[in-house]
Amino acid sequence: MARAGLDTHTLVLAAAELADEYGMEAVTLAALAAKLGVRSPSLYNHINGLAGLRTLMAVYGLEQLYEVISEATEGLSGEAAVHAMSQAYIGFTRAHPGLYQTTLKAPEQGDTALEAAGGKILSLIIQVISAFGLDEEGNLHAVRGLRSILHGFSTLEHQGGFGMPLDLNVTLTRLINTYIAGIRCMGSDADSLK
Repeated sequence: MARAGLDTHTLVLAAAELADEYGMEAVTLAALAAKLGVRSPSLYNHINGLAGLRTLMAVYGLEQLYEVISEATEGLSGEAAVHAMSQAYIGFTRAHPGLYQTTLKAPEQGDTALEAAGGKILSLIIQVISAFGLDEEGNLHAVRGLRSILHGFSTLEHQGGFGMPLDLNVTLTRLINTYIAGIRCMGSDADSLK
């Protein structure tokens, strides 16, 4: 019988806290059970092992990231939306480094919840990028580029890779300005790069 007050959402939130505080490597069923004051077998009433927990965490992380960037871009378009989305994305990775890490894995075939959560973010970013007049393929390349920039920036920051005494938010703003200048010319330059 499941313990009263213990449910899947509670497990995911507790696991996310562990991940943010200690890193994803620290998220084990034993650590989660200890955090919740239950025995490890009790967790199986709510999750399908560690792999199942990590998938649930990824879905939750993507949902939270979507909420953050959706709220940040509401009512904005073009450059302002790209900057707001980028700041929100980096803010999320700063606040939730472990949970963010769970969002990076591509969903396995048939993992509809993870596909749907990732798809919502992709659609939102495409909506923001579409202001720059790229075709469908160009939008996808631009999304990949932005994701690479933001993930690289957040990873370097989290790992202590920015040692110079410069404001990281200024660096991010300049980086996104450069990205925007690049996607403005993607439509005309794309064919010459093939």
